Amino acid sequence: QVQLKESGGGLVQPGGSLRLSCAASGSIVNIYSMGWYRQAPEKQRERVASISRSGNTMYADSAKGRFTISIDNAKNTVYLQMNSLKPEDTAVYYCYLSTPIISWGQGTQVTVSS
Repeated sequence: QVQLKESGGGLVQPGGSLRLSCAASGSIVNIYSMGWYRQAPEKQRERVASISRSGNTMYADSAKGRFTISIDNAKNTVYLQMNSLKPEDTAVYYCYLSTPIISWGQGTQVTVSS
């Protein structure tokens, strides 16, 4: 069984930055990819960014130029650096791991508000 522990969420003013972390532990044979989804109130969950073990990245259009995803393979940890945050980035951010079986974290709240 795989466990994902997220950290780094919180309240930030518009234009501010946050760095999310997600550490995977447990029965991990091989990581295909890790990444982040988010879900705002009354909206569908959407993919924000993902990264393969080899470092190939994908970003949602809303994240391009502002968010950077990175992975530390030795620590089975994925990071999401979020800059120039906007109120519309407010959501619960969920980490996922693909082995290729998908495991999810519990989510961390990000609130962008003045």
